[in-house]
Amino acid sequence: MSSLRFLRTFVAIARLGSFSEAAEHVGLTQAAVSLQMRTLEKEFGRELFDRSGRLALLNQAGRELLPEVNRLLELYDRIRLPKPPTGHFMGELAIGSIVSSMSILAKIVSQFKNEHKELGIRLVSGKSSELTQKVERGDIDAAFVVGTVKRPAGTTWSLLYREPLRIIAPPSVRSDDPREILTQHPFLRFDRSQHTGRQIDRVLQKMGIVPDDFLELNAIEQLLSLVQQDVGVTVLPLLHTLDWETVSGLRILPLPAELGSPSRDIGMIVRRDSMQLDITQAIYDRYASLSVS
Repeated sequence: MSSLRFLRTFVAIARLGSFSEAAEHVGLTQAAVSLQMRTLEKEFGRELFDRSGRLALLNQAGRELLPEVNRLLELYDRIRLPKPPTGHFMGELAIGSIVSSMSILAKIVSQFKNEHKELGIRLVSGKSSELTQKVERGDIDAAFVVGTVKRPAGTTWSLLYREPLRIIAPPSVRSDDPREILTQHPFLRFDRSQHTGRQIDRVLQKMGIVPDDFLELNAIEQLLSLVQQDVGVTVLPLLHTLDWETVSGLRILPLPAELGSPSRDIGMIVRRDSMQLDITQAIYDRYASLSVS
């Protein structure tokens, strides 16, 4: 099983960024770690690290190998343990989520960890694009993200709920005309580097509107706070996790009917070859049941 130990050291170096820190993590000397990696490179027939600097950085071959190594170690750890009874979960996994979905996910994960004492789950927060890439690389097992038309090969995306796009303005804006609201007041724009921001931009283009951009943020809650402070108006998805009937200081208006019902879709993306599909599916099912209720 020496090769497996070498692979675990390889993963530790990739995560920690140096041979010395990895040596401490796996309980070896730095010289022993260096020897292991030389042996591993000889076995695979290619160099795996960029040794030009002080840090131990993976080169292209190392980066391509890392997700395969992670999956191999995950498979070994799984088959090494006895198969748990149906409905009983054990093992380790990591799940990502965009900020707006994290509160519910954290509650569900906490429940699962209480119900399944041998189950370890790590939560990762980030933007949809970042989390999707992490799922594709095998860095995390699944993620709750904004759905897009184009999805990485080898992944499955399942819809959880839809958040309709709406015009949001302060009470001082008296007009009910969408075009007047969006052209006569400072526009608070959601980050166009993200799918939601690009979707909002397409809505504005279909309306033939060039708004008076005041600022651009990747934080829905902060944009709402600025609208409440009468800084400007915006177009945003109505967050599923927010009780809009209790939110004060906002006017929520529909987009023009000819646009249909634009919304952003929130769901779970997972690799089809993930070894933790049964657990991620159970977490998805519980999240979906809360979304319906």
